Amino acid sequence: MAQLQVYDGKAGKVKQSTFDEKVFGEKVLGRTLREAVLMYEANARQGTVDTKERNEVAGTTKKMYKQKHTGRARHGSMRVPNWRGGGVVGGPHPRDFGWGMPRKALRVALRSALFGKLRDGEVSLLSSIDFEKPSSKQARGVLQALGVDGSCCVVLDKADPLVWKSFRNFPRVAVKVAKDLNAFDVCYYRRLLMTPGALEELKAKVGAARVDTEAAAARPEANPQAKPKAARKTATAKRRTP
Repeated sequence: MAQLQVYDGKAGKVKQSTFDEKVFGEKVLGRTLREAVLMYEANARQGTVDTKERNEVAGTTKKMYKQKHTGRARHGSMRVPNWRGGGVVGGPHPRDFGWGMPRKALRVALRSALFGKLRDGEVSLLSSIDFEKPSSKQARGVLQALGVDGSCCVVLDKADPLVWKSFRNFPRVAVKVAKDLNAFDVCYYRRLLMTPGALEELKAKVGAARVDTEAAAARPEANPQAKPKAARKTATAKRRTP
Protein backbone atom coordinates (compact mmCIF):
# COMPACT_ATOMS: atom_id res chain seq x y z
CA MET A 1 0.00 0.00 0.00
CA ALA A 2 1.32 3.43 -0.98
CA GLN A 3 1.28 6.28 1.53
CA LEU A 4 -0.23 9.45 0.08
CA GLN A 5 -0.28 12.97 1.44
CA VAL A 6 -3.77 14.50 1.19
CA TYR A 7 -4.05 18.28 1.27
CA ASP A 8 -7.33 19.77 2.43
CA GLY A 9 -7.60 23.28 1.00
CA LYS A 10 -10.44 24.34 3.28
CA ALA A 11 -8.71 23.31 6.51
CA GLY A 12 -5.22 24.04 5.18
CA LYS A 13 -3.89 20.81 6.65
CA VAL A 14 -2.17 17.71 5.34
CA LYS A 15 -3.19 14.21 6.38
CA GLN A 16 -2.01 10.75 5.44
CA SER A 17 -3.89 8.20 3.39
CA THR A 18 -3.20 4.82 1.83
CA PHE A 19 -3.74 3.71 -1.75
CA ASP A 20 -3.32 0.34 -3.41
CA GLU A 21 -0.86 1.05 -6.21
CA LYS A 22 -1.36 -2.46 -7.66
CA VAL A 23 -4.42 -1.22 -9.56
CA PHE A 24 -1.82 0.11 -12.02
CA GLY A 25 0.07 -3.16 -12.27
CA GLU A 26 2.52 -5.35 -10.43
CA LYS A 27 5.80 -3.80 -11.63
CA VAL A 28 7.30 -1.12 -13.85
CA LEU A 29 7.65 -2.32 -17.44
CA GLY A 30 10.86 -0.46 -18.20
CA ARG A 31 11.22 -1.34 -21.88
CA THR A 32 7.72 -0.18 -22.84
CA LEU A 33 8.03 2.93 -20.68
CA ARG A 34 11.38 3.84 -22.25
CA GLU A 35 10.03 3.43 -25.78
CA ALA A 36 7.04 5.64 -24.97
CA VAL A 37 9.23 8.40 -23.48
CA LEU A 38 11.54 8.31 -26.51
CA MET A 39 8.52 8.50 -28.82
CA TYR A 40 7.11 11.58 -27.08
CA GLU A 41 10.53 13.26 -27.18
CA ALA A 42 10.94 12.45 -30.88
CA ASN A 43 7.48 13.81 -31.68
CA ALA A 44 8.37 17.07 -29.91
CA ARG A 45 11.36 17.72 -32.20
CA GLN A 46 10.75 20.47 -34.74
CA GLY A 47 12.99 19.17 -37.49
CA THR A 48 13.22 22.58 -39.19
CA VAL A 49 17.04 22.77 -39.53
CA ASP A 50 18.13 23.17 -43.13
CA THR A 51 21.48 23.56 -44.88
CA LYS A 52 22.21 24.44 -48.50
CA GLU A 53 23.87 22.08 -50.89
CA ARG A 54 26.04 23.20 -53.81
CA ASN A 55 23.05 23.53 -56.13
CA GLU A 56 21.30 25.87 -53.67
CA VAL A 57 24.18 28.22 -52.84
CA ALA A 58 24.18 31.61 -54.59
CA GLY A 59 27.30 32.16 -56.67
CA THR A 60 28.69 32.52 -60.14
CA THR A 61 29.21 29.62 -62.50
CA LYS A 62 32.15 31.26 -64.16
CA LYS A 63 35.40 29.32 -64.10
CA MET A 64 37.78 30.99 -61.63
CA TYR A 65 40.94 30.50 -63.72
CA LYS A 66 42.00 28.49 -66.72
CA GLN A 67 42.20 24.75 -66.55
CA LYS A 68 45.91 24.21 -67.26
CA HIS A 69 49.35 25.73 -66.79
CA THR A 70 48.65 27.46 -63.47
CA GLY A 71 50.22 24.98 -61.07
CA ARG A 72 47.02 24.85 -59.07
CA ALA A 73 44.27 22.28 -58.77
CA ARG A 74 41.56 22.59 -61.38
CA HIS A 75 38.29 24.18 -60.25
CA GLY A 76 35.17 25.03 -62.14
CA SER A 77 32.79 26.36 -59.49
CA MET A 78 32.90 28.50 -56.36
CA ARG A 79 29.96 26.61 -54.86
CA VAL A 80 31.82 23.39 -54.18
CA PRO A 81 31.97 22.27 -50.53
CA ASN A 82 35.74 22.63 -50.18
CA TRP A 83 35.58 26.35 -50.92
CA ARG A 84 34.67 29.00 -48.39
CA GLY A 85 31.01 29.92 -48.83
CA GLY A 86 30.27 26.75 -50.75
CA GLY A 87 27.60 24.14 -50.15
CA VAL A 88 27.38 21.62 -47.33
CA VAL A 89 27.83 17.90 -47.87
CA GLY A 90 25.38 15.64 -46.06
CA GLY A 91 23.91 18.46 -44.00
CA PRO A 92 20.52 18.29 -42.22
CA HIS A 93 17.29 19.06 -44.02
CA PRO A 94 13.71 19.48 -42.76
CA ARG A 95 12.29 16.16 -41.73
CA ASP A 96 9.75 14.59 -39.40
CA PHE A 97 11.36 12.74 -36.49
CA GLY A 98 8.07 11.49 -35.10
CA TRP A 99 6.88 7.91 -34.92
CA GLY A 100 4.02 6.14 -33.21
CA MET A 101 3.18 3.27 -30.87
CA PRO A 102 0.01 1.21 -30.42
CA ARG A 103 -2.55 2.71 -28.08
CA LYS A 104 -2.44 -0.34 -25.86
CA ALA A 105 1.32 0.07 -25.43
CA LEU A 106 0.87 3.75 -24.53
CA ARG A 107 -1.70 2.80 -21.88
CA VAL A 108 0.71 0.23 -20.49
CA ALA A 109 3.50 2.84 -20.38
CA LEU A 110 1.29 5.33 -18.54
CA ARG A 111 0.18 2.62 -16.13
CA SER A 112 3.80 1.70 -15.38
CA ALA A 113 4.80 5.33 -14.87
CA LEU A 114 1.95 5.90 -12.42
CA PHE A 115 2.81 2.70 -10.56
CA GLY A 116 6.42 3.84 -10.19
CA LYS A 117 5.40 7.26 -8.87
CA LEU A 118 3.03 5.73 -6.33
CA ARG A 119 5.60 3.17 -5.24
CA ASP A 120 8.21 5.91 -4.69
CA GLY A 121 5.79 8.10 -2.73
CA GLU A 122 5.85 10.97 -5.23
CA VAL A 123 2.06 11.36 -5.59
CA SER A 124 -0.09 13.63 -3.42
CA LEU A 125 -3.83 14.25 -3.44
CA LEU A 126 -5.66 17.57 -3.32
CA SER A 127 -8.99 16.84 -1.67
CA SER A 128 -10.21 20.38 -2.34
CA ILE A 129 -8.48 23.01 -4.44
CA ASP A 130 -10.90 25.90 -4.87
CA PHE A 131 -9.60 29.27 -6.03
CA GLU A 132 -12.03 32.20 -5.90
CA LYS A 133 -9.58 34.14 -8.04
CA PRO A 134 -6.07 33.59 -9.43
CA SER A 135 -3.75 33.62 -6.43
CA SER A 136 -0.08 32.70 -6.59
CA LYS A 137 0.11 33.13 -2.81
CA GLN A 138 -2.49 30.43 -2.26
CA ALA A 139 -0.80 28.17 -4.79
CA ARG A 140 2.56 28.67 -3.02
CA GLY A 141 0.92 27.67 0.24
CA VAL A 142 -0.25 24.40 -1.31
CA LEU A 143 3.25 23.59 -2.54
CA GLN A 144 4.88 24.47 0.77
CA ALA A 145 2.36 22.45 2.78
CA LEU A 146 3.11 19.36 0.70
CA GLY A 147 6.86 19.97 0.76
CA VAL A 148 7.21 20.38 -2.99
CA ASP A 149 10.57 22.04 -3.69
CA GLY A 150 11.18 20.76 -7.22
CA SER A 151 9.22 20.21 -10.38
CA CYS A 152 5.64 19.02 -10.10
CA CYS A 153 2.57 18.53 -12.25
CA VAL A 154 -0.91 19.44 -10.99
CA VAL A 155 -3.40 17.00 -12.54
CA LEU A 156 -7.08 17.99 -12.60
CA ASP A 157 -10.13 16.02 -13.60
CA LYS A 158 -11.39 18.99 -15.65
CA ALA A 159 -9.92 22.25 -16.88
CA ASP A 160 -9.91 25.08 -14.33
CA PRO A 161 -8.59 28.47 -15.56
CA LEU A 162 -8.22 29.79 -12.00
CA VAL A 163 -5.94 26.94 -10.97
CA TRP A 164 -3.90 27.28 -14.15
CA LYS A 165 -3.44 31.02 -13.67
CA SER A 166 -2.45 30.49 -10.03
CA PHE A 167 0.35 28.00 -10.78
CA ARG A 168 1.61 29.36 -14.11
CA ASN A 169 4.09 31.80 -12.52
CA PHE A 170 6.09 29.05 -10.84
CA PRO A 171 9.01 27.55 -12.76
CA ARG A 172 8.93 23.79 -13.32
CA VAL A 173 5.25 23.60 -12.38
CA ALA A 174 2.61 22.60 -14.93
CA VAL A 175 -1.16 22.13 -14.78
CA LYS A 176 -2.68 19.39 -16.93
CA VAL A 177 -5.97 17.56 -17.31
CA ALA A 178 -6.08 13.83 -16.60
CA LYS A 179 -7.26 12.95 -20.10
CA ASP A 180 -4.19 14.69 -21.60
CA LEU A 181 -1.63 13.15 -19.23
CA ASN A 182 0.89 10.76 -20.76
CA ALA A 183 3.86 8.70 -19.63
CA PHE A 184 6.37 11.42 -20.53
CA ASP A 185 4.64 13.97 -18.27
CA VAL A 186 4.60 11.53 -15.38
CA CYS A 187 8.34 10.81 -15.76
CA TYR A 188 9.38 14.40 -16.49
CA TYR A 189 7.98 15.99 -13.33
CA ARG A 190 9.27 14.97 -9.93
CA ARG A 191 5.97 15.14 -8.06
CA LEU A 192 2.33 14.67 -9.05
CA LEU A 193 -0.47 16.59 -7.32
CA MET A 194 -3.84 15.07 -8.21
CA THR A 195 -7.44 15.58 -7.37
CA PRO A 196 -9.42 12.45 -6.43
CA GLY A 197 -11.46 12.82 -9.61
CA ALA A 198 -8.28 12.93 -11.71
CA LEU A 199 -7.01 9.74 -10.06
CA GLU A 200 -10.25 7.92 -10.84
CA GLU A 201 -10.17 9.17 -14.43
CA LEU A 202 -6.61 7.92 -14.84
CA LYS A 203 -7.62 4.51 -13.53
CA ALA A 204 -10.34 4.36 -16.18
CA LYS A 205 -8.00 5.74 -18.88
CA VAL A 206 -5.30 3.10 -18.46
CA GLY A 207 -7.86 0.34 -18.08
CA ALA A 208 -7.05 -0.53 -14.46
CA ALA A 209 -10.63 -1.54 -13.72
CA ARG A 210 -10.75 -3.71 -16.85
CA VAL A 211 -7.50 -5.41 -15.90
CA ASP A 212 -8.84 -6.22 -12.42
CA THR A 213 -12.02 -7.67 -13.91
CA GLU A 214 -10.11 -9.85 -16.36
CA ALA A 215 -7.77 -11.06 -13.62
CA ALA A 216 -10.69 -11.93 -11.36
CA ALA A 217 -12.44 -13.80 -14.17
CA ALA A 218 -9.30 -15.84 -14.81
CA ARG A 219 -9.23 -17.21 -11.23
CA PRO A 220 -10.69 -20.74 -10.84
CA GLU A 221 -12.87 -19.72 -7.88
CA ALA A 222 -14.40 -16.89 -9.91
CA ASN A 223 -15.45 -19.29 -12.68
CA PRO A 224 -16.67 -22.58 -11.14
CA GLN A 225 -17.38 -24.09 -14.57
CA ALA A 226 -13.74 -23.74 -15.65
CA LYS A 227 -11.75 -26.92 -15.07
CA PRO A 228 -8.20 -26.78 -13.73
CA LYS A 229 -5.49 -27.03 -16.37
CA ALA A 230 -4.26 -30.41 -15.11
CA ALA A 231 -7.79 -31.85 -15.17
CA ARG A 232 -8.29 -30.61 -18.75
CA LYS A 233 -5.04 -32.29 -19.86
CA THR A 234 -6.04 -35.59 -18.21
CA ALA A 235 -9.49 -35.53 -19.85
CA THR A 236 -7.90 -34.84 -23.23
CA ALA A 237 -5.46 -37.70 -22.79
CA LYS A 238 -8.24 -40.12 -21.90
CA ARG A 239 -10.20 -39.21 -24.99
CA ARG A 240 -7.16 -39.77 -27.20
CA THR A 241 -6.32 -43.16 -25.65
CA PRO A 242 -7.60 -46.04 -27.88
